[in-house]
Amino acid sequence: MGNLPRETVRLVGRRAELAQVGQTFRRSRLVTVTGVGGVGKTRLARRVAGEVQPGFADGAWWVELSPLSAGRGALPYAIAEALPLADQTTRPMLEVVAEYLAGRDLLLVWDTCEHLVEDCRETAETLLAAAPGLRILATSRRPLGLPAEEVVTLEPLPVPEADDAAAEGNDAVVLLTERAAEAVPGFAVTDANRGELAALCRRLEGLPLALELAAARLREMPPAELNQRLADRYTTLGDTDGADCDADPPPSSRLRSSREGPPWHQALRTAIGWSHQLCTPAERLAWARLSVFAGSFDMEAARRVLADERLPIAQVPHLVAALVQDSILEWTPTGAGERYRMLDTLREYGAFWLHELGEERTVRRRHRDHYLVLARAADAAWIGPGQAALYDGMTAEHANLRAALDFCLAEGDGGTALEMGGVLWFFWFACGFARDGRHYLDRALALDPAPGPTRAKALWACGIAAIAQGDTETSSRFATAFRAAVADDTDRTAPLAAAYLEGGSLTVSGHQTRAAEVLDVSAHTRPCRGRYDAAWFLARAARAFVHVHLGQFADALAVADDLCAECGRRGETWARAWGDYMRALAALGLGRAEEAATHARTALDGKRRLRDSLGIAMAVDLLASAAVAARNAAQAARFLGVAERIWRTLGTPQMGMPELVAARRACEAEARRLLGDDAYKAAFHGGYHTDPDAGIAEALRPSGPSHHAPAQPGPTG
Repeated sequence: MGNLPRETVRLVGRRAELAQVGQTFRRSRLVTVTGVGGVGKTRLARRVAGEVQPGFADGAWWVELSPLSAGRGALPYAIAEALPLADQTTRPMLEVVAEYLAGRDLLLVWDTCEHLVEDCRETAETLLAAAPGLRILATSRRPLGLPAEEVVTLEPLPVPEADDAAAEGNDAVVLLTERAAEAVPGFAVTDANRGELAALCRRLEGLPLALELAAARLREMPPAELNQRLADRYTTLGDTDGADCDADPPPSSRLRSSREGPPWHQALRTAIGWSHQLCTPAERLAWARLSVFAGSFDMEAARRVLADERLPIAQVPHLVAALVQDSILEWTPTGAGERYRMLDTLREYGAFWLHELGEERTVRRRHRDHYLVLARAADAAWIGPGQAALYDGMTAEHANLRAALDFCLAEGDGGTALEMGGVLWFFWFACGFARDGRHYLDRALALDPAPGPTRAKALWACGIAAIAQGDTETSSRFATAFRAAVADDTDRTAPLAAAYLEGGSLTVSGHQTRAAEVLDVSAHTRPCRGRYDAAWFLARAARAFVHVHLGQFADALAVADDLCAECGRRGETWARAWGDYMRALAALGLGRAEEAATHARTALDGKRRLRDSLGIAMAVDLLASAAVAARNAAQAARFLGVAERIWRTLGTPQMGMPELVAARRACEAEARRLLGDDAYKAAFHGGYHTDPDAGIAEALRPSGPSHHAPAQPGPTG
């Protein structure tokens, strides 16, 4: 269980360091791997985490900190997003994370902490006190400074002596040779190049990133020439390679800036500066401009950020490919398509150059504009086919969306922040990032109070994010403000949006009769195009839920059928899954258990495709209720076990909703009565100890399980 990134290359050497970190973990709950940039801290942490992961009952979870900005309190949010934690309440996120981790046996890996040392120190202190089973492995250029912390300093790889006859077995030489073979197929150590390769490793002091940058250049020149160029480079150590990325560097120019540059290790500065110098002017400019991305990016984003009269758009794919070849960029195929990322140390170097060129603000505006266009397009396409791909694509861009919004707020550009926050309503509400939405929308609304359609949509987006958090006081306030904002709006979807915001607030707060009156506007309209395309679908789903609350099951089924039919015509998945969930609730209320199970499986399939863990857990619970209603108590107990394991990854079981808690308890009690205590526990534990993906696949099959797993230690059920 966990989210550790895939190892894309072999870890060379580091056997002693792996053993040292493993031993340190046995006596310390906080271990920080320190070392200079490019020494391999991240790669070592990934391997350590993979090796110790089986020893943690609740898994190992990777938290990438490099995209975060210092001083914004973003660390607890990043931890929550890395964990399968669905809590969207308004409680402080650090409190939510601490509560989730309490009682769990779990490893957190915090990668790249140096720019957030104070935040990491305070957060680690709080979480370690709250969660005795928690261990934290951090990577940082400097320690966090806590008494409980043990520091393991990672040194460069050992290098061979000048007369070492066994140099080709040296770790630094092995790394250089393996990476060189990736750039030059068939490359190997020979009698002719052994001495030069060993000299390269000594000159670059065994620093892994420096060796990888050098290896990428062996496709252009032999080791002897590369050695000579590095020797020349040492004589002008610290060169900036010239202040004009379109020109060859003057030999006398020096690295200078009004701010201090990063504390690069001498060998790494030499390797980066030399690699930068060997890039073409266009590649150097691309390197600088690509430094504005937070996390990873795709080719279309690269085109939008790089292209202008200096870098024609047709050149961009070739420039990106060249930077991948030179090990400046990493290429990663993902479910959302091919993506690229820059290592933090190389990004710092590029960002320094972007500042020196005077282009930082211009390029960051391009970055902002691209993600605004992307958000608009996703909003327009959300109610339609391809939602799973949209979900993957937008969650992959989460760090960049944050960076674009942070830039807007830092620039005082409230109008753009309002528009982006408003059109990202689906991201905040449907994709599980309501807290982020509230954070950015609250600030944007305060920054730009001017009335108009943009502000109105931001009010709506903030209001429905509050509904997702169960903050009905805030959502009701926004409902009133939104109705006033669209009072004279001719957009036909605006009244439906207002009805959902008000009616949704009422039903969540328990005012079902009033909610029914407000939501009934959706019964007299059909979906149409406008700024709030999703409003009809949201209002119909809420109306079906209100019918269920009021015991009007036939009416609930009719509304849910109408919703599902319209979603089917649109090829839509997200609202359709909620419609099928409402169908199942209604059918169960009408005593039609088999029909309820069919609809619940359809809802589960939709939620699975969108990786909605909360919806998955709710659907499996409902399948258990349908099974016990059909007197298949063994299957019900098994499904309760599957659901329990998913709920344990989410935080509060059944979200604390009284209706869901009551239904779950009634199902448990009836299954236990029908089976007897021992048989119930055996079936429950069999489901609980099934791999979650296998358990979901089993729940999707119409027939029950063919066998029961034996009881094992675990939750009592």
